[in-house]
Amino acid sequence: MKNISILGSTGSIGTQTLEVIEANPSLYKVVALTAQKNAGLLISQALKYQPELVVICDETKYQQVRTALDGTAIKVLAGEAALEEAASLDNADFVITAIMGAVGLKPTIAAIKARKDIGLANKETLVVAGQLITQLAKEHGVKIVPVDSEHSAIYQCLVGEAEDAVEKIYLTASGGPFRGKDLAFLASVTKEAALKHPNWVMGAKITIDSASMMNKGLEVIEAKWLFGLNESQIDVIIHPQSIIHSLVQFTDGSMKAQMGLPDMKLPIHYAMAYPKRVQTNFPRFNFMDYPELTFQQPDRTAFRNLELAYQAMSRGGNMPCIINAANEVVVNAFLEDRIGFLEMSDVIARCMSDVQFIAAPTLNNYLETDQHTRIFAGQLVTK
Repeated sequence: MKNISILGSTGSIGTQTLEVIEANPSLYKVVALTAQKNAGLLISQALKYQPELVVICDETKYQQVRTALDGTAIKVLAGEAALEEAASLDNADFVITAIMGAVGLKPTIAAIKARKDIGLANKETLVVAGQLITQLAKEHGVKIVPVDSEHSAIYQCLVGEAEDAVEKIYLTASGGPFRGKDLAFLASVTKEAALKHPNWVMGAKITIDSASMMNKGLEVIEAKWLFGLNESQIDVIIHPQSIIHSLVQFTDGSMKAQMGLPDMKLPIHYAMAYPKRVQTNFPRFNFMDYPELTFQQPDRTAFRNLELAYQAMSRGGNMPCIINAANEVVVNAFLEDRIGFLEMSDVIARCMSDVQFIAAPTLNNYLETDQHTRIFAGQLVTK
């Protein structure tokens, strides 16, 4: 049995992780749960799964959670710093990092230093500080198993292959709700339209990122660090059906693809059970339901965020940290109707040009860059 800590248990990945655990009670036990501000759901999860530790990041909701869990043996903590305790809990065997945003960086580092293997759903950690994280994982002998469907697909395709056998990888993208649309159309789209993803059920932030293709841009940067690749080895292809989750092209010209229905419980369960595969009762793919699988090139002019992400990856240093922080600010502003869809890319590009570039950043440099970029992006949004 594996003891699991779930950072971000009330979000889309967190709740689906709990579904997988509930379906496999002999394999997994919950030892820690954390949430940003959804105290009500966190309380109900804690009462159901009886973890050792619960963390509510919003300190104003600590008393609500503490009072609700009085009479149990569950330890309750509050504040973002407490995430590091949940990530490094002695009894935890595996940590699912399902927190959204750069806030996941410090607890991921804490988990690595405590030698906890990680199911990584917080792509921002590798976007912000990929070199630092991969070096720490190597030093401490920690496995990072990706939970994103695309990176899980690549990971699965590489099992048993030599490290130098990869020529190129293709990350597939559904194209989101605005696939095929031009700049004139995108100039007036609403958040309600952007939140209607055709294939996946996700949280608001990642759904907007998918609509703008920033999500795929962040995944490109993440893939660089997960698989030790350079810019020329990572490509993106639009695949509207979301059946082929990603592909690897090898040096002999052959290719591997990982396929399946668009269900995040599949990569979640793969990460938790790795290196084993465990029988599930998930729905099975039927070729007759998908007589055609189609592909097309992404439009990097209309969906500028993808191009900006490639530029950030090429520049290196703290530039991916800048693009991630700016994106978090503008997505929040878009969800609050304070900025237009295309204006998000304008603010991100301005941050990339104006925030100080650091070629070889330290952890403190990353944290300072993240903070400075958020302040600057916030000022641009309010103008």
